[in-house]
Amino acid sequence: MMKQMRVIISGGGTGGHIYPAISIADEIKRRHPDAEILFVGAKDRMEMTKVPEAGYHIEGLWITGLERKLSLKNLSFPFKLIDSLWNSRKIIKKFRPDVVIGTGGFASGPLLKVANSRKIPTLIQEQNSYPGITNKLLGKEANVICTAYDDLEKFFPADKIKKTGNPVRQDIIDISSKREEALTLFKLDSKKKTLLVLGGSLGARRINQLMEAFKNLFEERNIQVIWQTGSLYYEQYKNHDSKLIQTTAFLKRMDLAYAAADMIISRAGASSVSELCVVGKPVLFIPSPNVAENHQAKNALAVANENAAFVLDEKDLVEKFEETMLLILDSEKVREDLSENIKKLALPKATSAIVDEIEKIIKPTI
Repeated sequence: MMKQMRVIISGGGTGGHIYPAISIADEIKRRHPDAEILFVGAKDRMEMTKVPEAGYHIEGLWITGLERKLSLKNLSFPFKLIDSLWNSRKIIKKFRPDVVIGTGGFASGPLLKVANSRKIPTLIQEQNSYPGITNKLLGKEANVICTAYDDLEKFFPADKIKKTGNPVRQDIIDISSKREEALTLFKLDSKKKTLLVLGGSLGARRINQLMEAFKNLFEERNIQVIWQTGSLYYEQYKNHDSKLIQTTAFLKRMDLAYAAADMIISRAGASSVSELCVVGKPVLFIPSPNVAENHQAKNALAVANENAAFVLDEKDLVEKFEETMLLILDSEKVREDLSENIKKLALPKATSAIVDEIEKIIKPTI
């Protein structure tokens, strides 16, 4: 008889780390309803609220990342790291996991380090085309590294890499049948083009500024805009609502927002890129320059190099945005080619493939 599976999942800091972690937990629960799952995150980060909302227990570590520039905040890092390693040991000793999974974020470093030192099976879910320092270090000891991009052998042991893709929400896998429902929900005119603008759960300041600057162009060209400002910026930009433009802090029905769109503007976080490959709509990526290792630009270019999306750096927006956007919206051929090419990059069964790998590495113990 199979014994109860015990799993620790660590990931957080941003939605791009949290939502894949929750997707993995959900798939484990679907297969093993009696599984015990514990999340470990960083105190005061968004996972401490998002994970309980998804129905899972979470414990927090006193940990933050190193600032990339000289900062007094870095003086406290060694103390936080020692404290987090100590508490990771206590958590692992008490919970006795069969496997520890890291999806990225500050807390996954000390937790997986302790798990590796105790010979507990570990799996890393690397979402980006260019891994961060923590995962590069952890990858040497991990049992399996699940990736979403090719050519990561330069960062990880080749025999540990499994290309599974990044977990995506299941309701976006088939949106073609949802267009009428989407048009009704957002009160859109089917005869007009619709632009979906995404800046992430908190929002993207530069993208919001861009939408404000080109508001008159949208009006002149009769372009409908669903503008997700993010929670940090909604109050600042909500007054731009009009017959053609609708602002929102957060989109509860992302599947319908995708279904309604003729074109999408988005940051290039790993989870967003993976979702947009599955969605298969024409995309203009505007990578955030304020991320470690400039990984958003690398994620976006990995898609653009397959002729599957356009990419504009923030420094080029004033000069090139209007031309690029209209090139996509005004040409059915361009949109069809982009859609066809980006769909080829989709890995919609990523979550299932990742849990397959988890089951393999703990099979001797369950």
